This record gives sequence, structure tokens and C-alpha cells, in this order.
Amino acid sequence: MRGVDYYELLGVTRNATAAEIKSAYRSLARSMHPDVGGTAGTFRLLQEAYETLNDPVRRADYDGAGEPIRRPRVTGRRRRRSFGEDPAYVPKLPRLRLDDIPWWDTVDPDTRVRYLPVTGPDRAPTLALVGGWSLLLLAGLAVELSAMLMAAWLAVLVGSGVVIVLLLRRHVRAHRVNRSFAAEFGGQRIFGLPDGQDERAQQLTAELCAKYLTRLPGVRVFHGLSWPDSVFEDVHHAVLCGRRLVLVESKSWLPGHYTSDDEGTLWRNGHPFRGGATRLPEGVALFEELLPGIEVRGVVLIYPSRAGDITTVEQDGDPVSPMTPAQFVCDIGRWLAQDSATVDRDAFTTVLDQVVAD
Repeated sequence: MRGVDYYELLGVTRNATAAEIKSAYRSLARSMHPDVGGTAGTFRLLQEAYETLNDPVRRADYDGAGEPIRRPRVTGRRRRRSFGEDPAYVPKLPRLRLDDIPWWDTVDPDTRVRYLPVTGPDRAPTLALVGGWSLLLLAGLAVELSAMLMAAWLAVLVGSGVVIVLLLRRHVRAHRVNRSFAAEFGGQRIFGLPDGQDERAQQLTAELCAKYLTRLPGVRVFHGLSWPDSVFEDVHHAVLCGRRLVLVESKSWLPGHYTSDDEGTLWRNGHPFRGGATRLPEGVALFEELLPGIEVRGVVLIYPSRAGDITTVEQDGDPVSPMTPAQFVCDIGRWLAQDSATVDRDAFTTVLDQVVAD
């Protein structure tokens, strides 16, 4: 296919917004996927067009080139298409280049963890008050004061000293709480064990989280969780960082293009997906109720159950999003990295109490 114009391929104008480009891509992907009659080469070209125009830097480079990218004609005999799962197929984790992970270099894994909720005054203001009190003491000793000024100076000195002592006691008490929590849990980042019917998919997700997401100092990973008031393993994985929580289900499903609608219903290649189910929308709602003030998202992490590609598209604002492993690392990692070095003790202990797979 020669002289392909990405804008013409997607059916948008050159001044189309990112939302218009995404909408056009999602609509075309449903009809151009190989599993619904499209060709693999055409679908790859569609993906390349979307990825180029959806990235502001790559789009600017493409627009500045002055001509569409030329691609070689795809030739050769089409392989016979296969349907259904392949019991002998073993999915693998993708090999991600660190340069392709947008948040990787923005995070310092050695950053000191900050614990919430704050139970005492911050260190800097407390030290500032101690320094001010010391200067007040030295100033009063350095000059000769009248009896009235001396009385006022002593009153201010004693009053501020009492305040400082109280603040220091609260600071020490808060420091002890943080040290006690860190001593019990600080060295452990992963809790529970991956298990269940989709054991291979869950194991891959566990490896994915341990390899990439634990770069964030505040990340805590949980495997095998129950819903509130349940004794069963209802959620495969959860990742908590600061005041953000993502619930994850790991699935081995047929290759195809997966999306979800506003109600969390999954679609594959433009049709409601009948090959599997997820209870994440209900799980997200239950954990939002359990953890007020914590932002909760749901992700269905999909691995192919036979040779072929899983494709998804970024979906902002949906309660549950299907994702590929690479998209999960990039998008969820970036979402969590916005507060990468915070651990909320209350949220942590609440989520830990839901772990049933020890």
C-alpha cells in the first residue's frame, strides 16, 4: 500500500482533535480486525496511524514530513485462520524497553516514603519554631531589658516554649507510629499469592507488577483478595500507591480488539464479548465504598489464549478498562506515579485485610 495518508485512513481532517482521532480509530478497529474479516497488514497500518496521530510529538513529526509514510506491499499466501483457544499455547510477558515507559525516568526508587495520615506536625515547621524560640532567647539575653520588657519577654518565652514542647511530643509520637509501621511492613512490597483458575495469567501479572510497578516507592501489591464481607477470592490483584487503588483481573482470552462501554460491559471486535466475564465493575463500587477518599480503578488484563494479538485503546473515565500488559505498565504506572512515594496506612491495612490467598 503506497502513499497512505494517516488522516485519510482514519477518516479525519488534519486539524482533528485527539478525541476525534480516538473515536475514529475505535470505530474502524471494530470492522478492520483480522478476526472479523480484515487483514493483519491493514489492521497494523490502522494501529500505526492511530499511535502516530495520537502522540503530539509523533504527529508533529509526521505533519512536518510533508508526505505520508510509504509502506511496502504485503505479499504472500494467507495462512489458514484458526479459531478457538489453543491448550498448548503459553502466553509470555512482553519485553518492554525502559525508554518506552513514560514515567520510568521521572521516578526515584530511593525516595523516602511519606506515610499518611499525618498524625503529628511536619518536621520543617517544628524545627523552624525551635529555631525562632532559640533566637528569642538569645536576643533577650544579649540586651538589657527594663522590668516591664523583661516580664513580657519571659511570658512570650515560656508560652512559646510550652507550645514547642507539645509539638515536639506530637512529632516524636508520630515518628514512633511511622517507625512501628515501617518495621512491620516497610520491607515487604508484595502480599498474598497469585492463584485461581487462570493461574498462568495471574502469575504473569504478578511478575509484571514485581518487575515494573515496584519501582514506585509507595506501591504495595496484593494478590488474591476478597470483596468486603466475602470469604472467596473475588479479585485477582490490587495495586495501591498513595490514595490510588487499581483492581486487576487477569484473563486468557482469544486474540482480538477489546473495548468497554460506560457500564463496564466488554466488547470484542465490535460485538459484546461472550467468551468470558468480569465482575470488576461491582468490585470497584464495593472498594470505593470500603475506602472513602481513595480513587479506585478496574483493569482487565488480557493475555492471548492462542497465537495472535490482543489490542486495546486508552479509555479515560470508564469504570473498567481492558488492557494489554504493555499498556498496563505504561498507563497505570503513570497514573500511580503522580504520587509515587506515599503510603496511606489506613488504606493499606484495609486492603491487606481483604487478602485471602496467603
